Formats: sequence, structure tokens, C-alpha cells
Amino acid sequence: MAGRIPLQVKHAMPLDRRSRALNDLRISVIDRCNFRCPYCMPEDDYPRDHRFLSKANRLRFEEIVRLANLFSELGVRKLRLTGGEPLLRRELPELVRQLSAINGIDDIAMTTNGSLLPASARALHQAGLNRITISVDSLDETTYRELSGGRGEVSEVFAAVDAATRAGFGSLKLNCVVMRGVNDDQVLDMVEHFRGSAHVLRFIEYMDVGTCNEWKQDRVVPSAELRSRIDARWPIHPLPANYGGEVAQRWSFADGAGEIGFISSVSEPFCGDCTRARLSADGRLYTCLFADNGHDLLGPMRAGANDAELATLIGAIWSARDDRYSEIRGVAGSPSRERVEMYEIGG
Repeated sequence: MAGRIPLQVKHAMPLDRRSRALNDLRISVIDRCNFRCPYCMPEDDYPRDHRFLSKANRLRFEEIVRLANLFSELGVRKLRLTGGEPLLRRELPELVRQLSAINGIDDIAMTTNGSLLPASARALHQAGLNRITISVDSLDETTYRELSGGRGEVSEVFAAVDAATRAGFGSLKLNCVVMRGVNDDQVLDMVEHFRGSAHVLRFIEYMDVGTCNEWKQDRVVPSAELRSRIDARWPIHPLPANYGGEVAQRWSFADGAGEIGFISSVSEPFCGDCTRARLSADGRLYTCLFADNGHDLLGPMRAGANDAELATLIGAIWSARDDRYSEIRGVAGSPSRERVEMYEIGG
């Protein structure tokens, strides 16, 4: 397709019940992953009878593009491709090429473990992918192997960063999930390695996403504690957000050696300005990372719903949204519930 796909119809941009707009859509292109990270899809604890989606039950590229067009009409400006591991989806650059042609979409990003990135980084960049986030939970070989479920190597991280840089991705986001007693003692080593580069290391608090990762509060390392550790070694100061609803808090090194970020869903919830929706690989719309269920879009689409009907459905789902799980986590009287697993909606 040459140029942008023009908007065919206009729809009112919905606000949820807390007056939050719909600006960001995370699209899980596949529910499979080649890693078994303990905070997401632990090898010994995810359901042994779990059946991954068949090709027939997964959103096709044309269905993803059709829905992305409708979401853009409802106010979405940013797309992020996730998994599972998105690079397990064949011909992913072709999907990026089609998504980049949608009028109104200003930014397309992807989150990956990086193990498969060297083979496709250049094609993804040429297709229109704007940004890449790579999961990097440790630079210690033994710890990294443990945190990938025995399926990844640190050398693959360095190869991924190098391939992305050579392909034209100037600044990468590097996400590290910090778990007390597992990798929190390696935070300063990671900061020392990446500071001064063009890349932004971001520390994520260990979250109770899903129900199979055996989350415990005492394994959470609050971002304030990490900032204190880092500041004692390399003074840092806060930076303003790049845009409203930005997930990561930005901090800059006082000596000019770049910036780092902190994603603090547990200790410093940011539900109040959350503008993100998530589309699973089987076409279900989730309005929160901690949701217990999603809303089927694939069924109505394949049953013949037209664009106006689908846009109305999406708008109604968002307008009814009242999610604020991180704000009420642990509050006395809050109901406990099952939560969708991270590997199904990509975090």
C-alpha cells in the first residue's frame, strides 16, 4: 500500500467512567513465547493443559489492520506490538508496513525479548517500526538464563541491541523487571553498563499480573528504593513526562550520561491517567493489564459486523471502563479475582 489509509468514517472519541481517553493500543500478535520468564510464564506453574491458539483462532493481519483503523478513529495514536514473543509471528514486517499506513497512527513500537531480533531488525525498520523495547532482566549469564526459564543467553541481548542499532533504531528502551533476592543486587551493574549510551534502561516493579507467577509483595523492590541506590552512586534528577499518561517516570543523570526510567505500578500506581487498551491475539479487548476477562471483537467481526458496528462496540466497552486495580490492590474489602495472564496480552 502506498501512503496512508484514509479515514473512511468519524466516531466520537470515547472517555471512560473516570474521564480517561483511549490513546494507546497494545496488540498481542501471538500468544506463544520462546522464553519461560518466572514473572510471566513460569515453566513449572503455567497451566499444563494450556492450549496455545491455532492459526485459525488467531487474528489475521487484515483483521488486525481493520481493528487498528477503527481504534485510530476513536483516538488511538500509538500502537505497540507484543506477544507472547511477537517475533514468533511470521512476516511481522508486513504487518508493520500495513499498520504504518494508517492515518492517525503516529507511533508504532514493539516489545521483544530480542532473541530473534537480529534476523528481522532491518526489515522492521524499513517497514515503519519506530521504536523497540527489549526485555533485559540481568547481564549476569546465570541469572539471565534463570530469568528466561533456561531458554535465553545474555549474548543474545547484546546481539539484539547491536542489530537494532545498526538497523537504524537510535535509542532503545531496555526493560528490567526487578525481583528482590533474584536480580536486585545487579541493578547498579546494569546502570553502569548502559549509562552513557543512547539507550534508556527502565526498572519495572515485579507485578501480580495473572495468577501463575506466585507473586509476593515482599519480592517487590519499590522504585524509590532503587532510585536511592542509584542516586548514591550517580546523582539523578527527575525529568518531565514526554506526554500525558506516560508509564515510566523519567530521571536524568546529573553528569549528562543519559536517562533511566522507573515503572512503579505497585508502589506508585498510575491508573488515574491510564489511556491504554490491549488486544489479545484471539481478538479480545482488555481494558486493564489486571483484567479478569476481555471483550470479544473477533466473533462479531467474523460474523459480519460492519465498521460502524465494531467502532460502536469498542466505544461502548471503553466508555464502561472503570479499572483502577493498582490503586486498590490490597485495600481491605477489595474482592480477589482471577487475572488474565501476561503472556496472553503482552504486559
